[in-house]
Amino acid sequence: MKFLRKIFSGKEKPVNSYAVFWNWFQKEAILFYQVVKKRGDIENVFFRPLTQKLDELRKGFFFVTGMYDENTAELIFTAEGNTRNIVFVEELVAAAPPVAGWRFVAHKPAMDIKEVSIGINGLVFREDKLSFYSVDTPGYPDEINITVVYDDLTEDNKATVTNGVFLFLDNYLGELDFVNTIDNLIVIDKAEAKQPLIPIVKLRDFLTWRQKEFVEKYEGERYDTENDGHSVMEAQLESGDPLLAVINTELLNWDQKASHPWIAVFTARYDGSNNRGLPETDDYNRLDELEQQLLAELKDSEGYLYVGRQTASNEREIYFACKDFRRPSKIFYAIQQQYAAFFETEYVIYKDKYWKSFERFMEE
Repeated sequence: MKFLRKIFSGKEKPVNSYAVFWNWFQKEAILFYQVVKKRGDIENVFFRPLTQKLDELRKGFFFVTGMYDENTAELIFTAEGNTRNIVFVEELVAAAPPVAGWRFVAHKPAMDIKEVSIGINGLVFREDKLSFYSVDTPGYPDEINITVVYDDLTEDNKATVTNGVFLFLDNYLGELDFVNTIDNLIVIDKAEAKQPLIPIVKLRDFLTWRQKEFVEKYEGERYDTENDGHSVMEAQLESGDPLLAVINTELLNWDQKASHPWIAVFTARYDGSNNRGLPETDDYNRLDELEQQLLAELKDSEGYLYVGRQTASNEREIYFACKDFRRPSKIFYAIQQQYAAFFETEYVIYKDKYWKSFERFMEE
């Protein structure tokens, strides 16, 4: 039996490195092993202290635990599909020392579909309840859009069903494949289906085939932005304040966008209340410094394309299109910590193979 637990905040002596965390875990490993194997008071003996230490290390860790075999306890660390945190889960597990009686894993692995059965609020999600078909979108041939059909979907239980389907696929496909292979996913009732239904057991092979085609098509594709020109755009918001953007419009016309399917957006907020929503001189210079640091770390030759920036309404957004999400996650997090005293910051990383997010910057 597996146990899943979100990581909540803790306030004891902080853990500030992977080494410190694993040193603590080693000291508690025998006690933790015993409570997992005997199915004792796992909530208080294992979940609570582990939760606390992980949250001190970094927010966004989740875990699953249970017995891998008769003599080995398994601890699976997961980001629960959040691309921002995947790389940190991998680093945590990579730093793990050998611990007798324990096996550590990064990300939930794929499971045999016969073993996947999830119950939520009286609803069951398993192989015989689900089917799917793929939807092709004109103009976007590389997008993988999956429609999943659930037999017992109603308007009242739609949120629960959608959550259940996502959990089912996360376990069936494995966490990383679920994140990497599907671009868009919707859940519908059988009566809404517009194509013949395919048994859900065939989804994994279908996605493997589509992903193989995609990788072969774009493998090794690079773009050199060094000689590109950037367009300066200005607009007026409804408030009357200006919106300024500096965008590589040559890059936006590239016909191989899907080779860099991950969009990374770093946002820094400042006080522009006395400057029509734009930064004052000190903030402007510091924002420019921040942006230059991002550019130095995320190079186009390594698969991270600088698209541009937008400044308005007391915030600046900086845009990249990326081959992968791991390095931007690390760099954005480091920059966020570095500038925490100057700006309120946040970042998002999401898949958008055709860069639809930037269509507003394209000339009509």
